[in-house]
Amino acid sequence: MGQTEGGTDLARLAGLRPAAVICEIMNPDGTMARFAELQRFAEQHQLCLLSIRDLIDYRLKHESLVEEVAGIPLPTEAYGDLTLQLFQSSLDQHHHLAISNPILRDPNQPPLVRLHSECFTGDIFGSARCDCGWQLQKALQTIREEGGTLLYLRQEGRGIGLVNKLKAYALQDQGLDTVEANQRLGFGSDERDYWIGAQILRKLNLLNIRLMTNNPQKIADLTQQGIVVAERVPLIAQPNPANCAYLKTKKEKLGHLLDQ
Repeated sequence: MGQTEGGTDLARLAGLRPAAVICEIMNPDGTMARFAELQRFAEQHQLCLLSIRDLIDYRLKHESLVEEVAGIPLPTEAYGDLTLQLFQSSLDQHHHLAISNPILRDPNQPPLVRLHSECFTGDIFGSARCDCGWQLQKALQTIREEGGTLLYLRQEGRGIGLVNKLKAYALQDQGLDTVEANQRLGFGSDERDYWIGAQILRKLNLLNIRLMTNNPQKIADLTQQGIVVAERVPLIAQPNPANCAYLKTKKEKLGHLLDQ
């Protein structure tokens, strides 16, 4: 997400060789111009102005950066006959899964979709420190009953990876909350970006959906990428003594829509 990448992207979008000369604009006092100064400069000289984020969003909307590399029927004991599709990102080669029940109970309604971030401890071992395992099971049960798709996204620990997630757990045991622990390790409170989910949904032709989530950032990110979220379907777990503080932090610091 830098000027170098942005310069080559603009050249590529213009049909030219992906190379560019870039320079930074200076204020009269020798400091580097920031956004407000650049706005005035662009207006004075009648120049177009766009951000790196604008350019990235444009590419994500108009280019396909994921490819389906495998697909199989997946009969399961708990969730019925599902379909498993494996997608690979061309940016980082990471793999993500789409798990679907294509039989919709009500074809007149937009299909249910869940964007579920990988949680090794919760999804595999049923950790009580979070609500991830419960959410995964509940979403798959609902998809079995109503039809729909669950995207299993490889962004462990809100995007910081398994090693750092376990280090964050150790910091939480010392009194930090989940946001403070991530920040102590040098990360943002949530490092995830749901553009990959939007790309997969477009591949699956799921452009108008009902989204199972408590996280308004998912709705905002998908909407920004052109996916219509017709309805938010809450997915709220019953708190337990081990995750009560975690859920409270998600509500108060991350804006999750939790009623408890």
